[in-house]
Amino acid sequence: MFEWQHLIVPRAAASRSISAENPTGAKATGAQALPTDPDSHPAARALGKGWKVRPCLRDIRPGTSALLAEIEGPGIIRHVWCTADPLSLPGLRLRVTYNNATAPAIDAPLGHLFANGLDGLALVNSLPVTVNPRAGMNWYWPMPFLRNVRIELVNDAATTVKEFFYQIDYTLEQVDKHARYLHAAHADSFSPGGLHTIADIRGGGTYTGAYFAWEQRHPGWWGEGEVKFFIDGDLPGAPTICGTGVEDYACGAFCFAMDLEKHQTPTTYNTPFAGYPQHLPAPIGVGHIARHGLYRWHIPDPIYFERDLRITVQALGWNDDGTYRPLADHIRTTAFWYADHGS
Repeated sequence: MFEWQHLIVPRAAASRSISAENPTGAKATGAQALPTDPDSHPAARALGKGWKVRPCLRDIRPGTSALLAEIEGPGIIRHVWCTADPLSLPGLRLRVTYNNATAPAIDAPLGHLFANGLDGLALVNSLPVTVNPRAGMNWYWPMPFLRNVRIELVNDAATTVKEFFYQIDYTLEQVDKHARYLHAAHADSFSPGGLHTIADIRGGGTYTGAYFAWEQRHPGWWGEGEVKFFIDGDLPGAPTICGTGVEDYACGAFCFAMDLEKHQTPTTYNTPFAGYPQHLPAPIGVGHIARHGLYRWHIPDPIYFERDLRITVQALGWNDDGTYRPLADHIRTTAFWYADHGS
């Protein structure tokens, strides 16, 4: 599962890191900001060069983007850490473009990429994604690139983001020319007809999982729907892989309830590859019943596809007569996969 060879075997790699204190990641160029620089932090005004002068990006205005990193390859991004006021997360979006492609390979709400797409803050303890107090968001998905990679933060909110802290750790090293690139896509629907499409991918690749932010619009249990994988030309209605329920897909069971007969509230949990870190009952007077955040990472069990992959999930509950009932819940998903190309 976890490989230790890279720790004990000599490797032709150079470690680098980009942050607000070293925005280029170049060797021996960190901590060079001066307190008199226009983008320095006011708290450093009595200090000098080499202290904590520029620890974050400041004042990212509505409708603008901030360049987090632009790296010339070949190399591999190995860890991303970032944080902001949790109230800012719903308005922020991350955009990643490889090899000067015309379209980004990742373009999704920042919180959703870190399994946090609902109100409040969910602590996450999984293998590729962790979120620690307070909103310390970490990403360990390896991100190889041959020529270059560009990472931008977009502020789609109506307010200015006062501070954004981040660090991107990477290695400069040779990358196999056949290496696949990390992609992510966000989907948002009210599950018309009880069906939500998680991903619809063209080309070959390796699917590695998804995060769900699910808002109930109907009372009762909401997760009877099946997650289906249509691989390499499967006809509609005939998937190659078919699950048995939403909580089952997240490696849980029976409504996430420890005692189903007592109608207990769901029990949240985190594991390396699957979890249900967030359950939020709705306040009185809003349009939804409850909200649920869950993730499933296909790291030990990736889904391989050569030509195309379509993944759907049904929104399905119960009628009073004990039959299934299609729902129109508000479902937002963020799917992750590695593709054969960098765009």
